[in-house]
Amino acid sequence: MILLPFFAIYIVVTQFIIAPSGISGNSMSPTLKNRDGIWIKKYNNNYQSGDIIIFKSSKNPDIEYISRLIALPKDKIKIQQGKVYLNGKLLQEPYTKTPTNLWEDGFVKEGEEYKIPDNEIFVMGDNRPRSSDSREFGFINISLIIGKYSNYKYWEGK
Repeated sequence: MILLPFFAIYIVVTQFIIAPSGISGNSMSPTLKNRDGIWIKKYNNNYQSGDIIIFKSSKNPDIEYISRLIALPKDKIKIQQGKVYLNGKLLQEPYTKTPTNLWEDGFVKEGEEYKIPDNEIFVMGDNRPRSSDSREFGFINISLIIGKYSNYKYWEGK
């Protein structure tokens, strides 16, 4: 009986404030590695370009993805010759080591500019050749965002 209040507090905190999550895969390498344990802020909806977010894809709702938020509603994005342009300016991306590749059957086409619709965002993983993201499946509705990486790890992966 004494543990019941602590259990209730834990449920509230992990559902609405901050929750642990584990990284599975290398789509955010080198920033986050496979098996890193991270904290996700769930209460903050003031998202900015460059934030690392956790979300569900409308195409695969059972899977949680982690990617970097690149473009917000009304922004314009273009990928040309391995470089990303945000609102007409070359995006400086010190967090990625590889050029931005595109897939033949993907959503984004070489050199085409896309305006992000209202209530939608554009995301990409830092490890561009190994990431399923907006280049492949398109824009993400803001309602599918679970939370934002808090910049704190509770476990370091390998």
